[in-house]
Amino acid sequence: MIIHKDSNPDVLLCLANLSSDEVFTPPKIANDMLDLLPPEIFTNPDSKFLDPASKSGVFLREIVKRLIIGLSDKIPDFEQRVNHILKQQIFGLAITHLTGLISRRTVYCSKDASGKFSACRFDTHDGNILFHDVRHSFDSQGRCTLCGAKIESNAYEFIHTLEPEEIFNMKFDVIISNPPYQLSDGGFGASALPVYNKFVEQAIKLQPRYLTMIIPARWYAGGKGLDEFRDKMLHDRHIRKLHDFFNSEECFQGVDLSGGVCYFLWDRDNEGACEVTSSLNGEQTTMTRELSEDGTFFQRFNGAVTITRKISAMKEESFAKLVSSRKPFGFNSTELGESFSEVNNVRFYANKNAQKEASYISRNRIKANISWVDKYKVFISYSYGERGELPYFATGKPFVGEPNSCCSETYLVIGPFDDESTCKNVISYITTKFFRFLVMLRKPTQHATKSVYEFVPMQDFTRSWTDSELYAKYNLDSDEIAFIESMIKPMNLES
Repeated sequence: MIIHKDSNPDVLLCLANLSSDEVFTPPKIANDMLDLLPPEIFTNPDSKFLDPASKSGVFLREIVKRLIIGLSDKIPDFEQRVNHILKQQIFGLAITHLTGLISRRTVYCSKDASGKFSACRFDTHDGNILFHDVRHSFDSQGRCTLCGAKIESNAYEFIHTLEPEEIFNMKFDVIISNPPYQLSDGGFGASALPVYNKFVEQAIKLQPRYLTMIIPARWYAGGKGLDEFRDKMLHDRHIRKLHDFFNSEECFQGVDLSGGVCYFLWDRDNEGACEVTSSLNGEQTTMTRELSEDGTFFQRFNGAVTITRKISAMKEESFAKLVSSRKPFGFNSTELGESFSEVNNVRFYANKNAQKEASYISRNRIKANISWVDKYKVFISYSYGERGELPYFATGKPFVGEPNSCCSETYLVIGPFDDESTCKNVISYITTKFFRFLVMLRKPTQHATKSVYEFVPMQDFTRSWTDSELYAKYNLDSDEIAFIESMIKPMNLES
C-alpha cells in the first residue's frame, strides 16, 4: 500500500481543545512565534528553552526541530545531538498530569521519559517536562494569595511559587508559551479572573533573554485584574514586536475569544519602539510605534493611528463626559418592572429579552440620579457583542428616553438633556460610522462602559451630524475614510 505524505497529518492538529480558555497551539502559530527569535539562538548548544505551561508540547517539539538543524555542525552525530538537546536545552512545566503525558509523548515519543521507547532515556518518568500537583494558598477571605482564585481549581506551578527560578535551578534564554487564560473567581455566574497576565509577569521576573507568549488581547482595555498589567505592558519598551489578531480564529480555528488574541516578543537586552503587526480580515499591516501614544491605551489598528492623531490635535472634550456609569439608576440587569399603576408610573426600560411589554416602577425605588428621571436622555446598550469578520455595528441602537423614565443596568444613559431635539441630534452622531469606529477602538469585549467613548470627540448638538460632515471637519483623507467604512456597518434605526 502506498501512503502519500499529505495523508499523514500532524497529530497535534487532531487534538481537541481542553476548553475555550486552555487551547492547544497549532504548529503554524508556534512556528510564527519562534520566527520572532533571532536565528542564532538555535545554533547555540548552550541555549535553554522553557515552556512554563505546556499542553501539547508543540513549542518544545518545534524548538527541537530547529536545534537539530542548527547544531548539526557543532554536534555532527545525530543521536548525540538529540540527547544533548533533550537533556540540556529543552524544559517544560505541564499544566495538568494529562498534558504532561501528552507533552512527553510529543517531545520524547513516549509518555515515560525513562522508558525503552523514549527518544532519550532519562532517569525519571518526567524527564525535563515536569508536573507537580501544587495547591492554592488561600487567605482568610478564601482567595488564593498567588493567583486570586476563590475556588479549588488547577494551581499552576509556575505562578504558585515566589521563587520560580528554583524549579529547574537554571537561567533560561527563551521562555515561550500559550498559558491558561482565566480561573473562576467564585463570582456571580461565569465570573472569572484572568491568569495569563501572571504567567507573563512571572516569566519577566526570571529575566530570560527573550520571552514570547500568545495571550488574549483583552488586556488592551484593562479591567478586572488587568489595569496594572496593562500599564506595565504599555510602558515596557522591551516589547519589541507585537502581532495582534482581531479575530482569534485566525490563530485558533473554531475558538472564538472575545477581543481577539496577540503574541509578542520581549527582548531583555534591547528596548525601543515596538513593531506592531495588525491582522484584520486576513490582511496584515506593520508599523513601528510606541505601544501607547497617550500613556494609557494601546491603539490596536495601524490604520487608525493617523485618524486618532488628527482628532486628538483638535483638543476637544471627550463625549464620555455625557455617558453614565453602569447602573445609572441603581438597578441591575435582572430587575424587571410591573404593569402601569398609580404607584408604578415611571417608565422602566429593562432587558428586552426578559420583558417585551412596557413596564413601570415606583419613583421611590429609584436609587441613583433621580434628577435625570424627568429629563430627556438617550439610552444605549451597556453590553453589545459581535463575532466573526468585520464590518461591525460596534454599539447597540440608541433611543430617546422620555421624561418620567429610567432604566436598568441593561442600558447606559447619555445626557440628560432639556429637549427631545438635542437627543435626536446626539443620536444622529451615534449612528455615524465615524462615532462607532472610535468606540470600537476602545472596545475589545462586548462591554461598552463609559471608558469606550473616550476617543469620541464632543460635538455641537444644536444640529445633527453626518459622516461626510465629520470626515471633512477632521480632514480625513480617502484612505482613512475607506478604513472607517470597511470597519463599520451602516446603522438604520428603522429596521
